[in-house]
Amino acid sequence: MATNNFRSLADPPAQGDTPTSESALVGEPKGLGPVGRLRWVWRSLTTMRTALVLLLLLALAAVPGSLVPQEGRQPAQAADFRKRHPDLAPVLDRLGFFDVFSSPWFAAVYLLLFISLAGCVVPRTRQYVRTLRSRPPLAPSRLDRLPHHLDWTASADRGEVLLTAADLLRRRRFRVDVDLEGNGSVAAEKGYLREAGNLVFHAALFGLLIALAVGSLFGTTGQKLVLEGDSFTNTVTQYDDFAPGALASADSLQPFGFRLEGFSATYQRGGPQRGTASSFVARLSYTERTGGRVRDARVEVNKPLEVGGSKVFLVGHGYAPVVTVRDGQGQTAWQGPAAFLPQDGNLTSVGVIKAPDALDRRGKRDGLGFSGLFLPTVQLTGNGWLSTFPATDDPVLVLTAYHGDLGLNGGRPQNVYQLDSSRMTQFRKADGSPFAQALRPGDRMQLPGGAGTLTFDGIKQWASFQIARNPSNSTALWSAIAMGLGLCASLFVRRRRVWVRVEPMLSGRVRIAVAGLDPGGTERTAEEVAQLADELRERFPALRTATPDENAPEPLHQEQK
Repeated sequence: MATNNFRSLADPPAQGDTPTSESALVGEPKGLGPVGRLRWVWRSLTTMRTALVLLLLLALAAVPGSLVPQEGRQPAQAADFRKRHPDLAPVLDRLGFFDVFSSPWFAAVYLLLFISLAGCVVPRTRQYVRTLRSRPPLAPSRLDRLPHHLDWTASADRGEVLLTAADLLRRRRFRVDVDLEGNGSVAAEKGYLREAGNLVFHAALFGLLIALAVGSLFGTTGQKLVLEGDSFTNTVTQYDDFAPGALASADSLQPFGFRLEGFSATYQRGGPQRGTASSFVARLSYTERTGGRVRDARVEVNKPLEVGGSKVFLVGHGYAPVVTVRDGQGQTAWQGPAAFLPQDGNLTSVGVIKAPDALDRRGKRDGLGFSGLFLPTVQLTGNGWLSTFPATDDPVLVLTAYHGDLGLNGGRPQNVYQLDSSRMTQFRKADGSPFAQALRPGDRMQLPGGAGTLTFDGIKQWASFQIARNPSNSTALWSAIAMGLGLCASLFVRRRRVWVRVEPMLSGRVRIAVAGLDPGGTERTAEEVAQLADELRERFPALRTATPDENAPEPLHQEQK
């Protein structure tokens, strides 16, 4: 009898195999001892259903890491989040949401997924190898009951027909088994790439998880704001923010360096996209090691510089007004560019200028501090100062001034982009209102009481870079490619079987039957059966149907339409 229970490699084992079907693992069997209970837990953990659930849980567990600033990689943003949400922050802290990828519950899901994938892939690989080494299944006794079949009567030698059919099937890359002595049939099967793709997909997923773990443990990420004309050396002390992996060390940083030779940006000047950036280009000169040959490079958005096993990404830019601060003695207390941080798309920027060593008119130390706005294209409205375009069409620097102790010698860390005015006094005008002034390039601010001056000398640009090193990038890339190829194979390759049976008849005739089976129900198997039958019919032409007087057996039914 023919059977339609076409069991693929991914199906549950047949009777007599180890009972690992997921249907048997829905509920815990009763009456199990400690060993049996552990065996049941292991079988439940290593099912594909459990692996998919754990993969979904891992994806859901990573969502808080994208929504909540992580202290390991975004310490400033995390501190700001805590300040803005004083009631919510303690709850998220107890749940580990500020350090999701190092939390125990995330590590538990990650580890369980590792174990589950290993428990799924290894047994299925052994089963796949056994299937490859086994013979294709014998032909069913009634080929006419299969959905795709053809038969005819020919005058030919039985063995010749079988060998010819086997040769034709091998040319079509079927695995072939010929039975000349038994029921006189050829069994052929192909489509093993489907299960191979399935195994490659899961093995590559396993490799991708390992690559992500290695990158998290040994990778490093840091950010650095670099002014035009300034340099950066890849050492821990040079970074503004540095987030090493749990097992990474400063010795793993490659000794490369670069200098920001210039930065240019272009913007749309008309239409609905006015003010939108057309291009950002940072021109660098870099060396791969100390004393190495200097090379030039252009870094653009999504076009990083690869050097020393690291990638240098361009992540931001802004303006740095160049100022000169003179104290009450007329001496230069501070001079140079001060980076201001953008607050909107038109690069309205805020920043501070600090001169902690300034002296007053009597020669006593009296630090000077300035805070305010830089507006690339200024406009004064009823709501205050703002910028209407990101390019420096009409730049203005608006500052207010303080004097006193800046708190830089107190031993506490201080944000270089913020001014601690708690121990300072704001300068005021003669009428008692706060002292402030708007400056264009070349203008000078004269502080009240002869406390000093500030001159707006010019404008430089700065660029912010992210320097990332991940030793498992190539492994993750190839794992992702293998996952894609494996998924394509498992989706588009179909497992199919073809049989040819040759039955002897009277008067030197034989009846040739060709049939195929495809569990997916595609038309590909019907085409292959028809093509194989046509090629056999060309070599062994069909005769008229045998008469009852010739005592021939009743022919098989013709192909069902």
